[in-house]
Amino acid sequence: MPPARIAPSSSKGKSKGAFPSHGRLARKPLAPVELNPLSYDRTDPFTALNAMRTVLAALPTRQLRLTVEEHALVMRLLAIVEPFVGPAPARRALTRLPTEILDAVAFCVDDKRDLLALALTCRRMYSVVFPRHYDYRIIKCKVSSLRVWNHLIVRRGLARNVRQLEVLDERSTEPETIPCDIETSDTDLESSDDELEMHAKQERYLAAALARMTALVSFTWSCSHLPISVESLWPILMKCQTLQQVTVNDNLVFSPDNDDESSAARKKRQVVVSPDFEQVSTICVNNAIVSCIAGRDASAAIAPASVQMFCLRGHRQSLKIDYTSRRGPGFSSPILDDFLLCGRWPNLRTLALTNLRCSPQAGFDATMGFLLAHPQLEVLYLDVAFGAGSPYVFPPGCIPRLRELRCGRDIAGALLACPGGLDGRPLDVIGGMRLSGSMRDTSFLYALKQYGKSVRRIELAGWTDMDDIRQLAESAPQLTWLDVGRRTTSAHAAKPASATTTNVAEWAAILAQLPQLTTFHGVRFFYEVAQGSGATLSVPLTLSERSRMRRNDEIASLLAWKCTKLRRLDHWEEGSGRVVVLLRDGDKVRYEVRRVKT
Repeated sequence: MPPARIAPSSSKGKSKGAFPSHGRLARKPLAPVELNPLSYDRTDPFTALNAMRTVLAALPTRQLRLTVEEHALVMRLLAIVEPFVGPAPARRALTRLPTEILDAVAFCVDDKRDLLALALTCRRMYSVVFPRHYDYRIIKCKVSSLRVWNHLIVRRGLARNVRQLEVLDERSTEPETIPCDIETSDTDLESSDDELEMHAKQERYLAAALARMTALVSFTWSCSHLPISVESLWPILMKCQTLQQVTVNDNLVFSPDNDDESSAARKKRQVVVSPDFEQVSTICVNNAIVSCIAGRDASAAIAPASVQMFCLRGHRQSLKIDYTSRRGPGFSSPILDDFLLCGRWPNLRTLALTNLRCSPQAGFDATMGFLLAHPQLEVLYLDVAFGAGSPYVFPPGCIPRLRELRCGRDIAGALLACPGGLDGRPLDVIGGMRLSGSMRDTSFLYALKQYGKSVRRIELAGWTDMDDIRQLAESAPQLTWLDVGRRTTSAHAAKPASATTTNVAEWAAILAQLPQLTTFHGVRFFYEVAQGSGATLSVPLTLSERSRMRRNDEIASLLAWKCTKLRRLDHWEEGSGRVVVLLRDGDKVRYEVRRVKT
């Protein structure tokens, strides 16, 4: 049955006086209108507007009444026309944009959670985000994953959507994160029976794919595979304008120099630690992070070529060199002399040197010269061995902007005693010290009492006796955060931590000397009770659990009475990601277990 149509009404049967004739011409018959709403395209407002005008023009001849079909048609036509002529933008205008614009919108979103939220807005965005962006933001795979590199080489538009790339070690058991639409296997690509040719092919594919990742933000190299060196990738990384963070986990960074080795072979073997990258915004701080896992022998040192690459450009703001030593003969911390003597970055803000050492010839003077050349430092992690008998004397005005310091006890005391300028250093956090109960603690505690008025947070690496904590509280009564770490013996060997301390009253008397203290960590005061004991439990508690709950209530009341501002303490389970929070309601005090980010 053909669809109904509206025909103009006939003038037959009407009186002559219905339309006065003053020489007017007869009206032009109206064109028929399609009543099926689905026959009108929602992207064609002109056709919809003309059809709506035709329907409304016929109303005077039918007493201004619309049929049910005509009313449904007019509402459909209004929905088509309104987004194009209304004063406010259409709510669903995003879905009508071209696919290229939607792809450009998704390209500006880096976080995968934000991409997921964008994809769930409508079906059209879902079809753009998931095939092209969501699976390509983070890629983790090995160098031998040729199908991944070949896929990114062939499809350049998808390679530019990668933000984080991590190259895993061939022996790693960590699962790979690759796009699900990659189906080509390694055997479908060129193959070679020669092992050296195979590594050259892998390096060639990786370099070609990396060159197409023009929007890369983070690059992590965790492969210590000898035939392939990260040094060959630096020219490509230097061209990436969006790169903000480089992490190298490679034991070749601290490889020793071999005099019998040729210069070409040495250049091939040495691994450049990190290039330097321009700052792309005021929020994203440029990072050059090096986390090295092992050295070769006791003569390991940062290679001179690596130091030269460090000094190419001086816009770095954050630098971290971390060395994890192996136990056994022949392994020791790498020497840091070349780095301290040659490395200069005027804009350096954060420096972390962990488990390194200086040669006896350089000693502490090389480190002091490095710190004097970087007056913009705000965060300093210094775990460097300078040799026995090295005097720690800082000149006045050294590191005037230091806010956070983590180092040994002697260095911290010497830096506190050093004048930091006209207004003094804004030093707020000190950590990494170990109190041994010896006479060497006296200079540090005296400097903390005299010059550490701005320190509000102290995180100790360890302590020996309760007198150490008592003297620390007397030297820094302005603390708001205190972490005492693990209790050790005089030989710095950690004792097995007990489940709960029994001398709560003695600890409360010491903490009472810190009237501004809000957070205390390192000692567990509370006994283990059933989870959710503060609320209504469906299962009845045993007598022992009720006794522990009463004991915990007494401990909470005692600590809240002695420390009026104390709020956060350690949970009874170590490493559980939970803390105990003291809640005060007038004269009543109760404790509550809450989960925190670790």
